[in-house]
Amino acid sequence: MSTHNIGIIMNGVTGRMGTRQHLIRSIVAIRNQGGVSLGNGDYIMPDPILVGRNEEKLRKLAEEHSIQRWTTNLGEALADENNTIYFDSQTTSLREEAIKQAIEANKHIYCEKPTATSLESSLRLAKLAKEAGVKNGVVQDKLFLPGVMKLKRLIDAGFFGDILSVRMEFGYWVFEGDWQEGQRPSWNYKEEQGGGIVVDMFPHWRYVLDHLFGSIQSLSAVTATHINSRVDEEGSTYNATADDASYAIFELNNGIIASVNSSWAVRVDRDDLLTIQVDGTEGSAVAGLRGCKTQHRVNTPKPVWNPDIENIIDFQDQWVEVPDNQLFENAFKIQWEMFLKHVHHDEVFPWDLLEGAKGTQLAELGLQSSKERRWLDVPNLNV
Repeated sequence: MSTHNIGIIMNGVTGRMGTRQHLIRSIVAIRNQGGVSLGNGDYIMPDPILVGRNEEKLRKLAEEHSIQRWTTNLGEALADENNTIYFDSQTTSLREEAIKQAIEANKHIYCEKPTATSLESSLRLAKLAKEAGVKNGVVQDKLFLPGVMKLKRLIDAGFFGDILSVRMEFGYWVFEGDWQEGQRPSWNYKEEQGGGIVVDMFPHWRYVLDHLFGSIQSLSAVTATHINSRVDEEGSTYNATADDASYAIFELNNGIIASVNSSWAVRVDRDDLLTIQVDGTEGSAVAGLRGCKTQHRVNTPKPVWNPDIENIIDFQDQWVEVPDNQLFENAFKIQWEMFLKHVHHDEVFPWDLLEGAKGTQLAELGLQSSKERRWLDVPNLNV
């Protein structure tokens, strides 16, 4: 049995998502379990070096999680031949230039999405990585949520028959920051800083729809900034310049219609912050982040529209939960382990920088559709 150490430059992990999901719940968790098993008695052990601009935050984070290496000098980390992977979870506006530097330093790339602030830049990164021959991947965590994995299990089993439509509802009320602190950073509401729910969430919807149901062929979207004034982390009022809600319809290449609502200005009256309803000729399902429930055609009630009498059907009671049947780990950790295996001995990893560019493409088309008030086709991408 042998352990293969892989040096990972982790840039931007002092932020909320970087700290919680990528560092603590993924890399630290993998280290604590003894590495990633290769199935032959060997293990991959991640050896992270934390990179950022704030020396105090880096030192504290490293000490809290028994990490020996950290630096404020990205160039220094890139120059170290022991570091073979570059990971980026900085704000989007900083990501492109750092990834370029990492590709030039011949590092394998793994990063958050959006991969860049524009489709042109995202495609440029994909092309650079391909030409340099470095392996590359983009975080697509929703595919590894327990609820979505159960949904995929149903699709693969043919449970739905012919799938007709998909309805997705995402969002929650993000407090304005005046009488109660907001749950999201203020830059999310500033277009000039790369904010907006379309830029944030359409990349997710792209890979969820593409990999579960079919390629997106066309779209129509309407965006809104429902809350125009918010209060930032310093207590200063600012004007929200980015969209905080979107209402979109996607037509897939196989005829499936997906209706997707995303909002940071909605109060939740559903099973989860994200729900995905799939309706087919043989059955339907509703998946959340962790759970998934089904209704087969033989168990479907027969309601009759009559607003003059009280409804006697308990619709919520007509669904059956899909059992876990397996241990579900953290979605980010699952994908990290897959990428580490991809780097170490070439296991398949389809979610590359080109896939990331597809998410940026969908966000740009969504904003364009809303601005121009029309349907738009989604062209194929390649590098």
